[in-house]
Amino acid sequence: MRTRRRAPPLRRARKVYRGGAGSGRARRGALLTRYAELFARRSFASFLAAGALQFAAPSTVLVILIYAVTFAYPAADRAAYAPLALAFLGLSSTIPTLVTAFFSGALADRYDRAELMRVINLVALLATAAAVADFVAHPSARVAAPGPAGFYLPEWLILTYPIWAIVVISSTLFRPAYNSSLPRLVETRLLGRANGLIYATAALASVAATLVVGGLLTVLPTAYAFGIPFLLFFATQAILITVDADLAAPKGGRRRAVWTEAKDGFVYLGRRRELLEITVAALLVNFLAAVALVELGLYVGLWLGLSAGIWYGAIVAASTLGVAAGFLLIPRVRFEPHAGRWVILLTSLMGVALLALGIVRSIWLALPIMFVYGMMPGMIQTVVLSTIQATVPDAMMGRVFSADEVGSYALVPVGQSAGGLLTLAVGVQGTYLSAGGAICLAGIVMASTFGALRRLGFRPHEAETAEPAEPESAVPG
Repeated sequence: MRTRRRAPPLRRARKVYRGGAGSGRARRGALLTRYAELFARRSFASFLAAGALQFAAPSTVLVILIYAVTFAYPAADRAAYAPLALAFLGLSSTIPTLVTAFFSGALADRYDRAELMRVINLVALLATAAAVADFVAHPSARVAAPGPAGFYLPEWLILTYPIWAIVVISSTLFRPAYNSSLPRLVETRLLGRANGLIYATAALASVAATLVVGGLLTVLPTAYAFGIPFLLFFATQAILITVDADLAAPKGGRRRAVWTEAKDGFVYLGRRRELLEITVAALLVNFLAAVALVELGLYVGLWLGLSAGIWYGAIVAASTLGVAAGFLLIPRVRFEPHAGRWVILLTSLMGVALLALGIVRSIWLALPIMFVYGMMPGMIQTVVLSTIQATVPDAMMGRVFSADEVGSYALVPVGQSAGGLLTLAVGVQGTYLSAGGAICLAGIVMASTFGALRRLGFRPHEAETAEPAEPESAVPG
């Protein structure tokens, strides 16, 4: 919807203090007030901590696995074998993740979301323990695999693939339950701030964990690094027990088959053209980003010429710090009335950053570029989450998040696989230039053809009292 943007009271107040001695104190006081209002809500602090740690843990597991796979082969074979092994890492979770994502929202709308999150996180905790056991035992037999002449997979790596699939499945189940719970804790006008703070905290936790993991990978065997995500999942489990909020299943009439309820999310998404266009755009952009980022270990090792784990950890940390900055900055621009236009702009800037990574060959240039790159998905995620939470009914929210996730991330594992094949064909630089250019082109297409997305927006205070009706086919009963 198109809205006329009004100057917010806070911005007018700043004009009074601008240039005065108390301007800095006024800005700090306003910032503290903005976030203190969130923490005044019941269980928000516990909810934030649990989500931040749970979201940080799987990315830390992936950092360890990408590093382990990249350096699983001797230097002479690394360029030929590691890209395919990384591609198999993505493929190992493709089908399980898509199937799980299809049903995850229906489960979030069907069961108590707090109980569901506790069970899901426990599964991730056990899977991480299994990864520790695999890397401690480290069976080193070589298993021949399809690919270039002499290509093989170490036995320990083959055992890692299903473990990673379980971690990804757990994360896929957790997100709709968590994201659809937030509107139960805070008002619509606070959703942007709440999402930004939650995911910024998750990003900062991921940065800290990644830096520690990078140090551990440099000086100790890989198994020790898995202690970090294990502690994150364990802490999440303990904190989830303290969340005291009404997260019972939404009331929506009689129960139907889970399959039928899951389809309702796709029906709703199809009838909200602006949300559908976001999902289609995310499908393409996430695919292209995965093409490049799955090769990040090779980018550091081959393109930048650095082999120490600390450098890999540093470049991942720079990206994650950018994500945190993006989460915190986007609520300050009052994106709500023009949410769709912000998505288009930020997508285009993602492509520009990837292009820049394909040009530079110095770690000291790559680090700030990765920081800027990370800001874009952080901002986009806050915009999309807040828009769905503000404009979708509670009884449908889990299924809409699930449908959006299936649509948005369906091609990520395919992109990871394609990244390995593309790197074999055109090299690391060619992969980054191709992916970055394609994302820039996607931004142009979105700006010129996605009319509903350009008009997407909402007024937070109006959303407090009015929710859009569900499509008839999505109403239970």
